[in-house]
Amino acid sequence: MSELTFEQMLEESFKTIHAGEVVEGTVIDVKPDEIILNIGYKSDGILTKNEYSNDSSVDLTTVAKPGDTMEVKILKVNDGEGQVLLTYKRLAADRGNKRIEEAYNNKEVLKATVSQVLEGGLSVIVDEVRIFIPASLVSDTYEKDLSKYAGQEIEFVISEYNPKRRRYIGDRRQLVTARKAELQKELFARIKEGDVVEGVVKNVTDFGAFIDLGGADGLLHISEMSWGRVEHPKKVFKVGDKLKVLIKEINGNKIALSLKFDDSNPWKDASSKYAVGNIVTGKVARMTDFGAFVELEPGVDALLHVSQIAKEHVEKPSDVLAIGQEITAKVVDFNEEEKKISLSIKALLAPEPAEEAEEADEDVVSVDIDAVIAAEADNTEE
Repeated sequence: MSELTFEQMLEESFKTIHAGEVVEGTVIDVKPDEIILNIGYKSDGILTKNEYSNDSSVDLTTVAKPGDTMEVKILKVNDGEGQVLLTYKRLAADRGNKRIEEAYNNKEVLKATVSQVLEGGLSVIVDEVRIFIPASLVSDTYEKDLSKYAGQEIEFVISEYNPKRRRYIGDRRQLVTARKAELQKELFARIKEGDVVEGVVKNVTDFGAFIDLGGADGLLHISEMSWGRVEHPKKVFKVGDKLKVLIKEINGNKIALSLKFDDSNPWKDASSKYAVGNIVTGKVARMTDFGAFVELEPGVDALLHVSQIAKEHVEKPSDVLAIGQEITAKVVDFNEEEKKISLSIKALLAPEPAEEAEEADEDVVSVDIDAVIAAEADNTEE
């Protein structure tokens, strides 16, 4: 029996390794993009940054130091230069697969930071397993711009698990939907018509604004935004505005809101301010062929009929008035029940001389001069 050479004995003192095997190694040296480990083999193992993590920005000197031990997987026994190539992320991914499988089977809610915002959705990493959340499963409403989720920690469940195709699909939408349903139930349990609640403007349209009440959206119609006129909701509100609103009506899951609070109702003391005979000032708000509507204050308009604009004939209001023009007039009619007020500029104008004469004639006693002279002659003869 031949004796083994020193080199042969040295060779046999090292363990045998093969690709795919999991081994434990001791860190010998660390560089920003490379870790060198003693794995008990004749050659040291090399763990590059790309095989450590999917995070390309990681600095390996911050995650390991000489003397540390770590489990790795053999990627290649010989890279062509006699070095053993190692992987950590693939070992972690193997273990992560098991973790994802358990989460899928148990419908577990996972939490992870969004690592990438892609054109069609979001990408997150759980235990080195990359999970894709399609845009349609990110929220309960379509979101064209997903950039706000970058770097944000989100919760989701695994809706599809296919390790053979390395297809792992996450679903955040069902969690958002379930949470909103819970909040909606809580909201409707505590609110009632007539309550004043706080909300945040969620969306503004031509006809009104949708207000997030924390569980459900309420509609603040343009007609309920003010006692006065609102030209366009977008000139009054913007998304994100916080405001207190009155719950005007609850109909099933629909909530109608209002900003017309009773204590600010301009008609509350209108009967005294706009009593018949009072002189008032306002601005021409709009005009028709039959007259002009004058805003006396936000929420209180009065009609100035075309026949009451001037003493002379006026064909149409726009011939003598302009939108925004300030006018002074007399209240000639007030109907609180129908919220109607009629004005007259004509009633404030001084009468023409001819009219004054007509009025004076009404007070003069008519005398027959000839009859008076005849009567005086008869008295003389006697």
